[in-house]
Amino acid sequence: MKINRRLFLAGCATSSIAACGGTASPLDPVIPTGLPADLRPAANADFAHWLVSFRPRARRAGISSATLDLALSSAGYLPGVVTRDGTQIHTRRTLEEYLSIATSDERLAKGRTAFARQADLLAAIEAQYGVDARIVTAIWGMESQFGERRGQIPVISSTATLAFHGRRADFYENQLIAALRILDHGDTTAQNLTGSWAGAMGHTQFIPTSYQAFAVDFTGDGRRDIWGDNPADALASTASYLARNGWHSGLRWGAETGTGGPAGRIIQPQNGGVRFTVTRNFNVIKTYNNSDFYAVAVGHLADRIGGAGPLLGSFPADENGLSRNDRLAIQRGLVAYGYDIGTIDGVIGAKTEAAIRDFEQSRGRAVTGIASAELLAILR
Repeated sequence: MKINRRLFLAGCATSSIAACGGTASPLDPVIPTGLPADLRPAANADFAHWLVSFRPRARRAGISSATLDLALSSAGYLPGVVTRDGTQIHTRRTLEEYLSIATSDERLAKGRTAFARQADLLAAIEAQYGVDARIVTAIWGMESQFGERRGQIPVISSTATLAFHGRRADFYENQLIAALRILDHGDTTAQNLTGSWAGAMGHTQFIPTSYQAFAVDFTGDGRRDIWGDNPADALASTASYLARNGWHSGLRWGAETGTGGPAGRIIQPQNGGVRFTVTRNFNVIKTYNNSDFYAVAVGHLADRIGGAGPLLGSFPADENGLSRNDRLAIQRGLVAYGYDIGTIDGVIGAKTEAAIRDFEQSRGRAVTGIASAELLAILR
């Protein structure tokens, strides 16, 4: 079976709406600083035996003995990876909430700054691959907050742990072998080969097999480096991915229906919400993550980074009868009372709920944690 990014994401929730370094000798597990205790190597005799049994399969796949000596001796069993694999949380957000997160004021500001800072690089990538530079930038923002969250977990350890653990073992063993090929080729070191808990790597969160298929050396230094501070190879690799999956140069992804956008099919990802007219490039974005929400968010974020305004249409009220503006007012009201609710984006998440509960308790009210019309009236 062909393993691509779409299939990977179908079974792995990301933290980018996308991820989860230190120094160690080759004989010790690579342990980056700042990771939770459960994402640090733990003794596991069965895992050690599995690594021994895996080695001949890796050799038959063409991995050199030298790479295996280095990589497998520094691999560790990560119990937190297994926990996350078994307890993935699939929160069903509305498109309105999804877009509120994707195009928050903070993300837009960072995106416009990153787009301006990398203008020459992005123009060169667009000229070579024909992919809209704003789309590439938007994917960068969705996947790693423009390089801020590239992931710190050692990929050899994470993929080996998941291959050993048994759920989708063949899939993750293929990812492990592909990661070992990265080391064999010399694109990076075992210490720098880091990513999310499930092995998605770098500025735009490539899994190892997608890296092997689509990553490029845009800087010409002989390495396809998607992990370092210079995002050139990662952004060019993303453009390469989209181009090879059928991106049509000069064609927009789509637009809000009725705003003079391109001809195409009409979709309404949220019942009662905004309609969009999308083109075949919308489907190309979905090869990166097979979700209408994701593709709309990438397209809309790209437009906003390029200077476009917010959507003109509206979404229905939430289950408590509140609009996004109402929820924003609640968050701003809580901030005015000194509460930390995280990003003011109109999405009622855990921090906002905790602040509501504390506010309710301080006022002697029933503690619900619910953003309601009654709470809105009090905060106003």
